[in-house]
Amino acid sequence: MSSLPPLIPVEQGTYEQTSPAPVEGEAPPRIPNLGHALLLLLMAMIAFLLTQGVLFLSTGAMRDPHRLAQLSHNPKVLIAVQGGIYLITLLAAWIVFPLIWQRPFAEGIQWNSPKAAKFALKLIPAGVATSLIVQALSGLIAMPKSVPMDQFFRTPSDIWFVAAFGTLAAPAVEEIFFRGFLFPAFAIAYDWLSLHRTPEAILLWRSTTTLTTASFFFSGFLTSVLFAGLHAAQLGHTWSAVALLLCVSCFFTYVRVITQSVACSTLLHASYNLTIFVTTFLATGGFRHLEKMTR
Repeated sequence: MSSLPPLIPVEQGTYEQTSPAPVEGEAPPRIPNLGHALLLLLMAMIAFLLTQGVLFLSTGAMRDPHRLAQLSHNPKVLIAVQGGIYLITLLAAWIVFPLIWQRPFAEGIQWNSPKAAKFALKLIPAGVATSLIVQALSGLIAMPKSVPMDQFFRTPSDIWFVAAFGTLAAPAVEEIFFRGFLFPAFAIAYDWLSLHRTPEAILLWRSTTTLTTASFFFSGFLTSVLFAGLHAAQLGHTWSAVALLLCVSCFFTYVRVITQSVACSTLLHASYNLTIFVTTFLATGGFRHLEKMTR
């Protein structure tokens, strides 16, 4: 990864947040900020309510509590609901945020797909290698006999469904939320709260889009803590495994920063997830011998 481009230094201790040149006399926008991240979370909550409503009405679960219990343990239903939440949330974000930012959604979150295409031959092997290392280290961790994630690996069809979702959809949505929204939002908030309230400092804040190195470290770590925490339940709250995932998230954030591209961290994330499913496929004889996955 050493040949990936570094951030562009602006002045000692600061780095440039990519954005269009500010209009003379106007403060340049720093996006996405915490308000934008909270708005995205609100969209996700609304999407959750909508998908739950559709599920209840279409399956009759509202009238039959036993039916609802059955659905809550069906991996395909859970993944379909989660996919619906992702789709509704991203569609709403794609429509709303360009109106707020006055620029395309992909530009606002620094998606930057050309960078991912340029570095694909480095990012994919990096994701594969990281996944294999983490799986090897995970083998040294004493995990519970059963974790919530095991319910998604009961039948071959369930695993194929989860593998497709976990490789094609989940990485993109998680990277957009954590590395596209939360990472810059926390960095912007850190710099604003630590800003010296002098006329010179405020003028510099209003006339530039620079973010300090300290804000990147703070935001990268906090974002990774939240990312790992989101997956803690899936790992049965085995904190050594959660800590390992936190390190993986820090690596994803590092790649997102040095490439200035959420598409790059998404490709890395997708490669990481795909490797997990490929090794599981090989270990279980094409998902035919799932008993080999039991601890």
